[in-house]
Amino acid sequence: MDVEATSAPPRQPTVQFAQKPNFRPLKAHEISDGQIQFRKVSVPPHRYTPLKKAWLEIYTPIYEEMKIDIRMNLKARRVELKTRADTPDVSNLQKCADFVHAFMLGFDIIDAVALLRMDELYVESFEIKDVKTLRGEHLSRAIGRLSGKGGKTKFAIENATRTRIVIADTKIHILGSFANIKVARDSLCSLILGSPAAKVYSKLRAVSARLAERLTQSPIGKMGFIFRRVFLGLFVQSLIVAGEFFKPFNVSYDGRAMIIDGERRMLISGGIHYPRATPEMWPDLISKSKEGGVDVIETYVFWNGHEPVRGQYDFKGRYDLVKFIKQVGSSGLYLFLRIGPYVCAEWNFGGFPVWLRDVPGIEFRTDNMPFKEEMQRFVKKIVDLMQKESLFSWQGGPIIMLQIENEYGNIENSFGPKGKDYMRWAAKMAVGLGAGVPWVMCKQDDAPEYIIDTCNGYYCDGFKPNSNNKPTIWTENWDGWYTSWGDRVPHRPAQDIAFAVARFFQRGGSFQNYYMYFGGTNFGRSAGGPNYITSYDYDAPIDEYGLLRQPKWGHLKDLHAAIKLCEPALVAVSSPQYVKLGPKQEAHVYRDNGSKCSAFLANIDEHNSATVKFLNQAYTLPPWSVSILPDCRNIAFNTAKIGAQTSIKNVGFDEVSYLNDPANLKLMAPYEVDHISRTWSFVREPIGVWSDSNFTYQGILEHLNVTKGQSDYLWYTTRIYISDEDISFWEENQVSPVLTIDSMRDLVYIFVNGQFTGSAKGKWIKVFQPVDLIQGYNDIMLLSQTVGLQNYGAFLEKDGAGFRGQIKLKGYKNGDLNITEFMWTYQVGLKGESLKLYAIDEHGSTEWTELPPDAIATRFSWYKTYFDVSGGLDPVALDLSSMGKGQVWINGHHIGRYWNLNAPKDGCQACDYRGAYDSDKCVTGCGHPTQSWYHIPRSWLQASNNLFVIFEETEKNPFEISIKSSFTETVCGEVSENHPPPLHAWLQPKSSNGTISLNNTVPEMHLHCDAGHTISSVKFASYGTPQGSCQNFSRGNCHAANSVSVVSQACMGRQSCSISISNTAFGGDPCRGVVKTLSVEMKCSPPSSSTGLSQMK
Repeated sequence: MDVEATSAPPRQPTVQFAQKPNFRPLKAHEISDGQIQFRKVSVPPHRYTPLKKAWLEIYTPIYEEMKIDIRMNLKARRVELKTRADTPDVSNLQKCADFVHAFMLGFDIIDAVALLRMDELYVESFEIKDVKTLRGEHLSRAIGRLSGKGGKTKFAIENATRTRIVIADTKIHILGSFANIKVARDSLCSLILGSPAAKVYSKLRAVSARLAERLTQSPIGKMGFIFRRVFLGLFVQSLIVAGEFFKPFNVSYDGRAMIIDGERRMLISGGIHYPRATPEMWPDLISKSKEGGVDVIETYVFWNGHEPVRGQYDFKGRYDLVKFIKQVGSSGLYLFLRIGPYVCAEWNFGGFPVWLRDVPGIEFRTDNMPFKEEMQRFVKKIVDLMQKESLFSWQGGPIIMLQIENEYGNIENSFGPKGKDYMRWAAKMAVGLGAGVPWVMCKQDDAPEYIIDTCNGYYCDGFKPNSNNKPTIWTENWDGWYTSWGDRVPHRPAQDIAFAVARFFQRGGSFQNYYMYFGGTNFGRSAGGPNYITSYDYDAPIDEYGLLRQPKWGHLKDLHAAIKLCEPALVAVSSPQYVKLGPKQEAHVYRDNGSKCSAFLANIDEHNSATVKFLNQAYTLPPWSVSILPDCRNIAFNTAKIGAQTSIKNVGFDEVSYLNDPANLKLMAPYEVDHISRTWSFVREPIGVWSDSNFTYQGILEHLNVTKGQSDYLWYTTRIYISDEDISFWEENQVSPVLTIDSMRDLVYIFVNGQFTGSAKGKWIKVFQPVDLIQGYNDIMLLSQTVGLQNYGAFLEKDGAGFRGQIKLKGYKNGDLNITEFMWTYQVGLKGESLKLYAIDEHGSTEWTELPPDAIATRFSWYKTYFDVSGGLDPVALDLSSMGKGQVWINGHHIGRYWNLNAPKDGCQACDYRGAYDSDKCVTGCGHPTQSWYHIPRSWLQASNNLFVIFEETEKNPFEISIKSSFTETVCGEVSENHPPPLHAWLQPKSSNGTISLNNTVPEMHLHCDAGHTISSVKFASYGTPQGSCQNFSRGNCHAANSVSVVSQACMGRQSCSISISNTAFGGDPCRGVVKTLSVEMKCSPPSSSTGLSQMK
């Protein structure tokens, strides 16, 4: 068969089109000839108060993320925005204006912020009269149909259309995409025109189904759908507008790690106790935790805060647990909820409500039915609340783990067999509540198989759970320690805590929680004890005021980044390969069968560096350190080499300089003392019985049985008769009678006939107090005072307060006079407390007297004044070093107790990070008051006319009390050529052989001031061989002459800057053959004109 060959069709010519240009966004200074661009948003009268309350939540994303300046113009009543030189995209200005405008229309922050983060979102507004002219009751019924009972109709439309709707009188505003707004608008118009809600629901279901089908068929659409759910916070399972933060996922575990949505994870957690901060502080604290590399936020649940009276619950303000958890979830972080309900936490009574001890037949934390019933009731209350609010992981919430009980293994044996029975009951009860996430018990090595036992301590690298089927979890890594009145202040070096964390993950750990990541403040009377101070700073990475503690925060951030680089290898195998490198040096290698390999090289020698050989390469390890090699070849991080900046605050104690050199003591006081006021008024607190609410009883009653925890103070008053014979006996023998108390805690003031005689402080100590008595009747008045209830140990319900044993008067001619069984009159609390002299709405029920400047101070006085505060966002500190002991309130908010007790003069010395840490190792404050500065949250202040009330127990006047904004004033950096390259270099693309080349990458120094502050001067800069430490730097023999100019050019006038540590950056090698170091000290200054909350009256 012949086959005819044919020629191919002629080839069509290829048309070459020019590539579509890809222009970068114009920066603000590149348009309009570099002129600043403005936007102004008017503030309606009804949105002024909400704006004031939400100012920080508005200010932070606009100023810090969008790089747009914002201020409130009080005179014009509008929010003004303008571009800056560093505004990355000019469109940010319009986005910010739209965001602020949406808030003014009535949208919540969590919804309006989507306008900043997503394109193709709009706000459309219309009025009901645009659809149909309605008046009177017809208009009212139409508005009712739009909202529905309890908002049900509006919520249903929002959920079905993925929009947000605000009904403001006759105006309706819709936030969403163009297509979704149209669907929502059509539904609202149908309701206005009179369509039944059921008919509208039916149409919505059909539209929603078609939309969902279209989205699931499109990968881009599916991603957009999920993205919108995250940023608009829509619940699918409920009509409550709150937010589904994640796609629902399950949490489980194996013997290696927690398993999140089917994948093993190495997790870093940070502790933040929500009542130790204000709700206005929460977003910033969570944001800084996330920026620091934290994956999980941990918190206790505080029973006595949530149920101060049995059956009466409080979930508002600082105790709004649900709001706190939702804010954690909206930040993309997980949550570890430690319900307890015993929490310890240096919290009053360990978190137990005082009323619990009055339940008949109760014994705490043992196999006791009254206690178990109360405990189960509260734990179930919390679990049910979390499930109702859809906050568990399987509901799309952030909660991935729960804890029942707390460190019970420490006291279990105190209860005998009933202790183990109780532990087993608590575990079974918790799991039976159906939370759907794993439960843990810390320090409980006999925990049941279905409960994970975990470790608490300074070091947990040697800990293993009681089953190979459980992961190794560190629930409390103590990065500092608590402080008592009159004690030194503990600090834990950043190098040591980084060493502990690295060792934990090196040796098989998988979940580590910092206790605390932010410590906060024991506001009011929440401090535990006895005798714990009001500050709960805890030397945490974020300090009590919400400022970063550097270098600890930055050093740990770098550590977390290095651990995350190792995560693929860490989760790929069940256990590491151990390699002995030397007498006190070892390696743990995580290597799978493929290309994943990470290694940890440790030198546990406390004194000497060591050079080791690992995989044919030499590494020098500083003493007491771990080097992390994400690729088993290059060092990404060493725990002993700090590359993070050091920060010195303008208020408080300069702990950094002190720990480096105790001889160089600096008390960080303001340069100019800003006294809070020169005009004060006062009221004297009565001594002894002051109201008809007193009662008389024969004998000594236990303090808490009388006060029920409602006040720190309890007056005990009795009357004795002294004869002429006794007076003569004392005069002839030149002796005085002595009042003795067998046992007392925490503090007692002793008065005789209304005159102060003496005091004693301690925990169950014996009291000896000489007294002056007169012939005839004498009134003995004892003011018993608690300074925080016991929060740790077994049998808390039996600890009590006040006096134990007998009270006697010794020195009588005929023997001791036992007054224990006399008739005693009891008066609970102070008169000023009862009258609420600290309240804003006191309405002048008490007559205050002006306090003369030369007034002689008297004991037990209430002082009052009013003061203004400067603008800005910086936290505020109150200096009470001039006072003695008492309590203080600002605008009715109870700041807490204060007490100027000095720490011992000895025990403070230079801090060496090497070697095992304990709370006595690195302390400061010797010979100084334990706490002088007290945190006033910004949200508790207004621009002017702030009410300040203080109750002073000693002979002190208030004229020297001062107030100061707290901020980072000095930043220092010290980075050498031999520091590891910056961790962001590990994120660059890999080479063709799958490895990362870091040969040409040099170390970097990163410095930054607080938000809104700028670097105003370079106090020291030297590239070469500088000496000393922060605030004590000096030039060495080698110095690059242009050091100051290079640093100034990179940093001056900026909020943050970075400098390469290389000869090239400094124009050449100032001294060959020597390892060069860059040391820098710079000053940060607040803005000259503030845009802070305090400007808004």
